[in-house]
Amino acid sequence: MSTARHLCSVVMNVELRHLRALAAIGDDGTITGAAAALGISQPALSRTLDQMERRLGALLVERTTRALQLTPEGKRLWEHAHVILAHLDDALAEVTTGPRPLRVGFSWGALGRHTVPLLRGWRATRPDVPVSVHRLGDPEPALRRGDIDLAFLRVLPRDDAFYVLPLFREQRIAAVAEGDPLASRTRLRLADLADRRVALCATAATTSAGLWPVGGRPDTGLHVENADEWLTVIATGEAVGVTGEATAHSHPHPDVHYLAIEDAPTITVHLAWAPVPAHPEIAAFRDYARSTIGAAEPAGAIP
Repeated sequence: MSTARHLCSVVMNVELRHLRALAAIGDDGTITGAAAALGISQPALSRTLDQMERRLGALLVERTTRALQLTPEGKRLWEHAHVILAHLDDALAEVTTGPRPLRVGFSWGALGRHTVPLLRGWRATRPDVPVSVHRLGDPEPALRRGDIDLAFLRVLPRDDAFYVLPLFREQRIAAVAEGDPLASRTRLRLADLADRRVALCATAATTSAGLWPVGGRPDTGLHVENADEWLTVIATGEAVGVTGEATAHSHPHPDVHYLAIEDAPTITVHLAWAPVPAHPEIAAFRDYARSTIGAAEPAGAIP
């Protein structure tokens, strides 16, 4: 049998129920939870997974008595399954309810001062295409699953699965507790933080120990899960933070003082989307974002 005919045979043997099963298992991390989400029994879900693996000739899920984990092949197919199912659900929903909103994902810093003008301007210019905003700890996984159509990213994707457009650069800033000796300064250098503990966010982090030279690096062992935890450990004086300037705009805090870091490299903010458009207005929104932000910040925008 030729390779093309074999591949066609494999594809024809994989059904939507198989993809939904793998998507649910990857999302929940357990057979029990995935079965409940799908409304079927655990044995039925296990049989569906076994059948899919046999038809593909590949192990998708590693199962032990204590844990369940997607294999590398399973993780790739899990991401594709979400995209395929999302496209199908959108197509079916459009028949009865019409086109859905354009879904845009932001990290916890959003776009800072550009966020509201961009969204207000789009609504005024294109009232026929509503935008649904999703604030996420890390938008990249949601983009891979097809849960959102575009994402504003400060950390580039780990591979070339997306188109990426650089929009503008933002300064890095420090965050310290009100009353901290550093709070009386107007600006800092990275060396001023070398003897401090720096809080790092576990998702979409733009800061790492690599910002500092070897031999002059701070303690970066304190990891937090989200913006609220990050702000709390800084406000209480447990740590200081280094972030993009958008954070100061999106997350003001009465007990946290933000100040410029004069020798830290800037952060590039990108807009990312999948090569196969999930919404017909992705290109229009991309062009609008580029022109709007470029006009608002000519010094920081990227041609």
